[in-house]
Amino acid sequence: MAGLEKLKLRVANETLGRDMHKEVNDDNYESILDAKKYEVAEELGLKEKIENVGWENMTTKEVGKIGGRMGGHIGGQMVKKLVAMAEAQMAPVDNETVAETKEHLDNKG
Repeated sequence: MAGLEKLKLRVANETLGRDMHKEVNDDNYESILDAKKYEVAEELGLKEKIENVGWENMTTKEVGKIGGRMGGHIGGQMVKKLVAMAEAQMAPVDNETVAETKEHLDNKG
């Protein structure tokens, strides 16, 4: 499984899995995501409309409210994890190296 796929599932477990009280894996990811969409739609008073007219007949604004409520939390957590991973991979730099590099760049100009 690719690194981003693993990250997606890890974040999904920390957000969706916790909220839905289920372990998220590659096989059930879509069904848990759909269940969460309906849960959010119900909170927003849109579930009945979805059931009557279908997702394809919902306005962009309505669907955006559902996605925004879900995606903001999930996407934000994924970005935090990616930043933390990148920071962990960066080599520590001492103050002397920073000063030498700054001086070198200043003298080039």
